[in-house]
Amino acid sequence: MGFKITLLGFTALLPLIMIGFGRFFLKKAPDDINYVFGYRTAMSMKNKDTWIFAHKHIGKTWFYLGLVILPVSVIILLFFFGRDKDTFGNAGTVIILLQLIPLIGSIFPTEAALKKTFDEDGNRR
Repeated sequence: MGFKITLLGFTALLPLIMIGFGRFFLKKAPDDINYVFGYRTAMSMKNKDTWIFAHKHIGKTWFYLGLVILPVSVIILLFFFGRDKDTFGNAGTVIILLQLIPLIGSIFPTEAALKKTFDEDGNRR
């Protein structure tokens, strides 16, 4: 039973991180453009305007994706709660791996929004 509760917590972890960082980035991008913390791509780091725009966009995306992924992931895993430990573990692993798709996939619409809003030098269109 402890294993199942722990895995349930781990299944909720990534969506909760997305919600937390999404909300954080929506409110305020990191102050300085840096190579350590934040949404760091060549386009987002062109200037302060692209930096703030990218963080607001990815923040909104992560926040709402996290709000959708969290209950869906937990509900799906709860369907496996009565199964044996291996089946439950495999289901949890698959769910966690599937959660990475929207996390990583959110880069593409953010980059598209940057390219639509800014030219290649980082000036607003």
